[in-house]
Amino acid sequence: MSTAGTFESTIAVTGPSPYTVRIGHNMDDAIAACAGQLPGARKAAVLHQEALGDVADGLQRALETAGLEVVRHTIPDAEAGKTLTSAGACWDELGRSGMGRRDVVIGLGGGAATDLAGFIAATWMRGIAVIQVPTTLLAMVDAAVGGKTGINTAAGKNLVGCFHEPAAVFIDLDRLLTLPADEIIAGSAEIIKTGFIADPRILELYESDPRACLRPDGHLPELIARSVAVKARVVSEDLQESGLREILNYGHTFGHAVELRENFAWRHGRAVAVGMMFVAELSLREGLITGDLVERHRRILGSVGLPTTYDSGCFEDLYAGMTRDKKNRDGHIRFVALTDVGRTTRIEGPSAESLEAAYTAITV
Repeated sequence: MSTAGTFESTIAVTGPSPYTVRIGHNMDDAIAACAGQLPGARKAAVLHQEALGDVADGLQRALETAGLEVVRHTIPDAEAGKTLTSAGACWDELGRSGMGRRDVVIGLGGGAATDLAGFIAATWMRGIAVIQVPTTLLAMVDAAVGGKTGINTAAGKNLVGCFHEPAAVFIDLDRLLTLPADEIIAGSAEIIKTGFIADPRILELYESDPRACLRPDGHLPELIARSVAVKARVVSEDLQESGLREILNYGHTFGHAVELRENFAWRHGRAVAVGMMFVAELSLREGLITGDLVERHRRILGSVGLPTTYDSGCFEDLYAGMTRDKKNRDGHIRFVALTDVGRTTRIEGPSAESLEAAYTAITV
């Protein structure tokens, strides 16, 4: 096992617009070199949250050394940044700064920041380059990889957006050292998800030593690389979620409903954790999996401090939220489900009784 400060990996995402995800340490110079090599790029717009000002300062110095003019724009934290108002402010800043079609946007921050940066790049002058630099665990293994971009509306999460693949993704493991424990725990839900849908070794690592799975000097770098590799394989085959890519939404249908119900005050990873528990309980009732696999979900998620129960006090609100999910077809709620670890299927149009029974099972 590599120790903190030595782990390096490069993962290729193939497809119509191939790119690489580089995982390592001290990445500012590599990011600047990548931006400077984009044909015709003169300016780099760094979109970041206020708390990352010092990190953005270091990146700006590297970009300027590479010969780029840097435009800085601060965006609101977390989901508050994924609004039409926030997007409008970004577009206005790009306009004032004279950003052209060959210039580049750099998304520096958590998943909300990379989602927004990708959306801004996709829509500015009908599409310019974006480099994603995720700084939270959740963004590293989920939001920054795959080319999904978007903002939220009152009707739901990520309902406005498009697919826009990045020019590159840089995962600087040094950022993990300053993350609060809650951020590491919440981001772990997306790693565990990829274990259930595609990589049993991920689950084995959590079962062998859950504390080491939360440490940058433990299993965490390997887990990040494994999780990114799963997503890269899936995205390479199905960029626009016409089939295979839907498996990455395991736990998300109910999870997004929880986020909407909680007015996005819940961390995404916590919502996905209870979403996985919900669909596991639903799958049990549909005869797809055994009770042992449901308990394996509960045991692994709980071992790192993720929630395995949720009681909103109003199932009707959650049901309404699930009906707005983008994966639904012809008015039917659809869930990504398992038949076993690494084997996925779909549940389409389950009865209201089954849904409520699964919900009841996770309220205790």
